[in-house]
Amino acid sequence: MNEKNSYGFTTTILHSDRQKNIEHGSVHKPVHTSVLFGYKDARDLAAVFQGKQSGYRYGRQGNPTVSALEDKITSMEAGVSTITFATGMAAIGAVFQALLRAGDHIVSSKFLFGNTNSLWQTASGQGLDVSLVDATAVVNVEAALTPATRMVFVETIANPRTQIADLKRIGRLCQERGILFVVDNTITSPYLFQPKTVGASLVVNSLTKYIAGHGNVLGGALTDTGLFDWAAYPNIADNFRKQAPAQQGMAQVRAKALRDFGATLSPEAAHQIAVGAETMALRMERECANAMAIATMLAADSRVAAVHYPGLASHPQHALANELFLAYGALFSFELKPEIDCFDYLNRLNLAISATHLGDTRTLVIPVAHTIFFEMGAERRAEMGIADSLIRVSVGIEDTQDLLDDFSQALNF
Repeated sequence: MNEKNSYGFTTTILHSDRQKNIEHGSVHKPVHTSVLFGYKDARDLAAVFQGKQSGYRYGRQGNPTVSALEDKITSMEAGVSTITFATGMAAIGAVFQALLRAGDHIVSSKFLFGNTNSLWQTASGQGLDVSLVDATAVVNVEAALTPATRMVFVETIANPRTQIADLKRIGRLCQERGILFVVDNTITSPYLFQPKTVGASLVVNSLTKYIAGHGNVLGGALTDTGLFDWAAYPNIADNFRKQAPAQQGMAQVRAKALRDFGATLSPEAAHQIAVGAETMALRMERECANAMAIATMLAADSRVAAVHYPGLASHPQHALANELFLAYGALFSFELKPEIDCFDYLNRLNLAISATHLGDTRTLVIPVAHTIFFEMGAERRAEMGIADSLIRVSVGIEDTQDLLDDFSQALNF
């Protein structure tokens, strides 16, 4: 297959392994299980360790199967390089561990995945200053900046209340101030949105979710978009300054986060994710269409107090979603009227599965306040707009009418 840069999204994913030499004409990159890599000439081994020559050192820091997946993610995000990790949280933690120092200041959206919120609490206890703001308006981000601000962190569409960050304006602000702009693209996926288009420096993806898509493998990724000037970033150690400026940030992440902390993606997991990614666009189109249908139905039902989905005209950032995303995503949340107990409603569903996950081929539901956001407490939940009756829905690829019937019949009691 000849190299060509104008293929579409799915075609590129399907054929990316074949752009490089691949063993025995295989269509997929084989699963390389070896932890060690031998060299006939010991000088070559030394050159690889010193970064003078490309190659693999040890399985914790890289593997041919994992590298093939990283190339796929880099292409999806129109980036320059990607590092994969054992989970999405490990990818976010890598930014914190490798690129920030005690005394640094982070401005983060307050509308966050529960575990990310917990991570920022941990970071605060280790000498970082974290400000949580309403990132749906850039003025709130700008007001929180200090001379010590090193990073702004946002999610594209917040989980679970679906607030959308003021991505373009925040990106422009960060570029003007020389601040790292880190965007978690998990809920949109690279198919619906590329954060590079709004000036993101680094892009996080939980590969477990829409990219892998089948609820059977964990993984995370951090992609450098090539837009950030690492030469001007004060937290790069002297030994990584020897690298070309464009490579300094990710070289430090690979060493300080992947090598030193060891949250390595296994080659078996990388292979599963790569295969799952081949159908991402097809799955996302079906899931987004299903989400729109269910959200529209629930919003019209008098027994439902509120539906939070960017595809609805009533959503505060509906116009922004139209401007930014290919579609509105496959996740939404809704609140029931007080007379309907959320647990009873969930138990009446026949198809939707009560489970803590999202981005699966099956539709999943969870009572948010009582589970994944329980430990943060009532006050913090109130700040995030999470009502006690809030149900998060991750919509799958089931037949649309079957899902509509299921969510409708469960309202009867």
